[in-house]
Amino acid sequence: MDRNRQREIPAAWRRSSSPKVYSALVRFPRNAVKDCCPLQTFQIPLVGPIIAANVWQMSRPMTIGFIKRGKSIDRASGGSGAAPRVTSGRFCTTAGMAWLGAAILAGASEPALSQGSANLSPAEVCLAANQDLSLGTPLPRTAARLKSGEPLVIVATGSSSTVGLWVYRSAATYPEVMRQELARLRPAARIEIINSGRIGDTIQGNTARFERDVFSYRPDLVVWQLGTNDVAWGGRPDAELKNQVVHGVRALKAGGADVILMDLQYAPRVLGSAYHSTMTAMIADVAQQERIGLFSRFALMRKSIDAGVPPGALVSWDGLHNSADGYDCIGRALARLISKAAP
Repeated sequence: MDRNRQREIPAAWRRSSSPKVYSALVRFPRNAVKDCCPLQTFQIPLVGPIIAANVWQMSRPMTIGFIKRGKSIDRASGGSGAAPRVTSGRFCTTAGMAWLGAAILAGASEPALSQGSANLSPAEVCLAANQDLSLGTPLPRTAARLKSGEPLVIVATGSSSTVGLWVYRSAATYPEVMRQELARLRPAARIEIINSGRIGDTIQGNTARFERDVFSYRPDLVVWQLGTNDVAWGGRPDAELKNQVVHGVRALKAGGADVILMDLQYAPRVLGSAYHSTMTAMIADVAQQERIGLFSRFALMRKSIDAGVPPGALVSWDGLHNSADGYDCIGRALARLISKAAP
């Protein structure tokens, strides 16, 4: 890792990366994941103390469970090409994943918040530190729907950050948190959320699914979370990838929807890529060029750490995905920005 990137990573993360990093290959039964995500095998990094029983437990077959919570409409999409399954609050997860996030790292706890923030959760400190964020553009169709009393249909599309990997309740995913916060801010509004995230998806995978997983719902607002998997696993953003994003945004706009791009998370696995800043800048450039909203998750998380949130409080044990507090802050912050941009 070059010195510039080393300086960008918080000291606590640099220290925590020094112990030996283990990994385990987790295999899921094909029939259990074919309608949930495109992967049957996951390479999962395990940082910190591990006991043999945990590794053995992870290698056992895990099954898919569906938990009915809240009022959102979640779409669990997969590589099989099956038709969307839309139910009230259906959430796709693996039965062992929630246990895994809670039990695998006994020694990975973070230090407490600074004294001034001792009584606030990491999500609350995160929100307080990001009150000046803006989407950078109004949301006219969203505003019209909110004023008319007609249902506001929001599609959240993207990868595992949209699915809500490592949280075991659909109510804790950022799209559902966003819906709940919008309902609080606009009590007279009728808001429907469709979660069209898919684990492991890239920008190319996102756009390939737009017809089935976005346009079919005739959304008024689309939140497109993108870019992480295109750099976190060794990819390199280039002009061709930027063109894919531009074409995707224009396709979304052609359907009449307001569009918000959500960029990368501020997390060790992302910062470990030499191209994370290039990707973040590319997403911001497309948002400005196409005059659409930009929700900078990267800036939000970085400002939170600067405000005293422990570096790992908004990031899960894998060093990549958000924690429950991270999803909570992202969902509520985004809802507040949407409400401000649609007066």
